[in-house]
Amino acid sequence: MLGMRTTRAPRRFRRSGGRHDVQAVVDEAIALFHWLEWVADQIYADEARGVARRWTLRRLHRYGPLTVPQLARARSMKRQSVQPVVDGLVAERLVEMLPNPAHARSKLAALTRRGIDVVERMDEIDARVLRAVGRGLPREDLATTAATLRALRAGFEAETRWRTVLGDASGTDDSRR
Repeated sequence: MLGMRTTRAPRRFRRSGGRHDVQAVVDEAIALFHWLEWVADQIYADEARGVARRWTLRRLHRYGPLTVPQLARARSMKRQSVQPVVDGLVAERLVEMLPNPAHARSKLAALTRRGIDVVERMDEIDARVLRAVGRGLPREDLATTAATLRALRAGFEAETRWRTVLGDASGTDDSRR
C-alpha cells in the first residue's frame, strides 16, 4: 500500500453497559475518529502524513486560497497553531503564499499543482477504502447515522445548550465571553 506505517492500531473499543444512549453514540464516534486517524496514516504517502496537514490541504482544495487566520478560525484554533503547518507545506512546495488583495500583510495560502495532485490521490484512495469498508451497509442506515451525528454536532455547536448545565463546575471564566 502507499504509505504503510508500522504504528500500532488503536485499542479495540470495549462496550460499557448501562450508558446513556447519547453517550454510546459519542463513545462510538470517538473510537471511530481514532481508527480513522490511524487508518489514514496507514494508507496515505508521507506527503499527506498528519491530520493537520491533510485537513489544511483538503480545505484549500475545496475552498480555494485562504489566509492562515481564516484556516485557524475554521478549526477554532489560534493562528500561531496553524502557521507551522502551513509553513511546512510551503517548504515542501505543496502550498504557496500569494498576495492578498484584501489585506497587505496576510497572504493567501494556495495549493500548488503538486498539492492538488496530493489531494486528488487522497480522494481516490478514500473512495476505494470507503467502498470496501462500507460494503453491505444499507444506505438508509448510513443516512440515519449521518443525520444523527449532524444533530449531535449542532447540539454541541449551540454552546448555551451544554454550557448552562455546568454552572460553576466548568472551571470557565464567563467574563471572557
